[in-house]
Amino acid sequence: MSRLRLVIFDVDGTLVDSQGDIVGAMHAAFGALEMAPPARADILSIVGLSLEVAMARLAPGLPGETHQALVAHYKDAYVGARQAGHSGPLYPGVAEVLDRLARQEDWLLGIATGKSRRGLTALLEAQGLTGRFVTQQVSDFHPSKPHPAMLEAALAETGVDKADAVMVGDTSFDMDMARAAGIFAIGMSYGYHPVSALTSADIILNEMAALPEVLGERWGQGA
Repeated sequence: MSRLRLVIFDVDGTLVDSQGDIVGAMHAAFGALEMAPPARADILSIVGLSLEVAMARLAPGLPGETHQALVAHYKDAYVGARQAGHSGPLYPGVAEVLDRLARQEDWLLGIATGKSRRGLTALLEAQGLTGRFVTQQVSDFHPSKPHPAMLEAALAETGVDKADAVMVGDTSFDMDMARAAGIFAIGMSYGYHPVSALTSADIILNEMAALPEVLGERWGQGA
């Protein structure tokens, strides 16, 4: 029997171009408290962090209860948009690559995201990806990226050694998390952080369609 391999994906900016949804929910959250929303570039810069950490960065100097209120309003707005049928598209090649990787008998797919459990569930349902990922690590139960807890939990759940896993993401938080966990880091150049920020990546790809070949070369198996 072949060794199990694990491909762990970030979500926003890696699988799904959800920037419109994120910016919209952030504007709604700040608007609910009659606060001016952050600039779009500032919002995208914190994508991947847990919401509590993100709000503290976007609205520094405010009391913790204000950050908590922003988080609650953001979650309600985001899930409300999903339930109303609003969902950012999958990036080109993502659906095909996920199908291709899933056909590999000994390759498992996972998620490590700064989203909440509720937010991730809504997104997966909207994108038709429910049941695709055998391990799903969310911000409800872990410290924010780049702490390696999410990746360590994914390895523990699947029984895969860190040498047989990769992390695929678009932000410095993803790459630094992978480095901290001792996992091979694959950066995607099309996401929300510039390539210049992905200094911890072992390799950077310009499109998702290139991923199966990279994995096949690394693991000596075709995908």
